[in-house]
Amino acid sequence: MNLSNQHHGDIDRREFVKALILACPDALIVTGLGSPSYDVYAAGDRDKNFYLWGAMGGASALALGLALAQPEKSVLVITGDGEQLMGLGSLASIGAQKIHNLSIVVLDNGHYAETGMQLSHTSLGTDLVGVAKACGLDWALPVKDMSGVQEITQHVNTRKGSGLANVFIKAEEYPKALPSRDGVYIKNRFRAALGFAPF
Repeated sequence: MNLSNQHHGDIDRREFVKALILACPDALIVTGLGSPSYDVYAAGDRDKNFYLWGAMGGASALALGLALAQPEKSVLVITGDGEQLMGLGSLASIGAQKIHNLSIVVLDNGHYAETGMQLSHTSLGTDLVGVAKACGLDWALPVKDMSGVQEITQHVNTRKGSGLANVFIKAEEYPKALPSRDGVYIKNRFRAALGFAPF
């Protein structure tokens, strides 16, 4: 059985990410490692992007801290199913904090794309929308076509709650578009975009 050909979703992830970022121009974006970072960078590099190269499972937790520190800004996480599965505990923390300005978009192809396209737990029964609801997030929705961009955008731009969108994408490989791997540069550029001095 060729696991990489198992059907999970129909959305082109590059097209979806580009449309979402264009619709949320003021959002502070935190990316999960691997493909989501490539997708965000391919949509157009910007100083309000914080790319994670490692720290698997840490994107939502980092974004939670950012959302608490910047309550007047919209914070948008763009990550994958494997990365979010490793950071499930962060959803409970987000729900407990009752913040209003954090949105998580999980690009879910049902596979661990960075390690060989093994099936992830979302192909084996884990429902991330159900998990998000159980953790007390304000909204959670499955997204199966491009029309989901508009609904997510409304949540991101109005900052009226925290939530998660599980976006069912095709299990396909795309050419890698690699942002800078210089963590100090990424950090200081992001700080400068928020009006803070480098350190």
